[in-house]
Amino acid sequence: MTSQPPDGLPAYRLLTGKDDAAFCRRVSDALALGYVLYGSPAATFNGTHVVVAQAVVWPSASR
Repeated sequence: MTSQPPDGLPAYRLLTGKDDAAFCRRVSDALALGYVLYGSPAATFNGTHVVVAQAVVWPSASR
């Protein structure tokens, strides 16, 4: 694993979106790239649907 995220991505990312399969795939894709979960997920209701957030960090950034 490299010390920097691929494709110029930032070391810290906050993934947000509607709580659906597409959001779960985005988190799974970040984990497959080598990111690790950072903290607990968050959820809220915007009046229409549940919106979720999950922070991920590049491993070298979390030391």
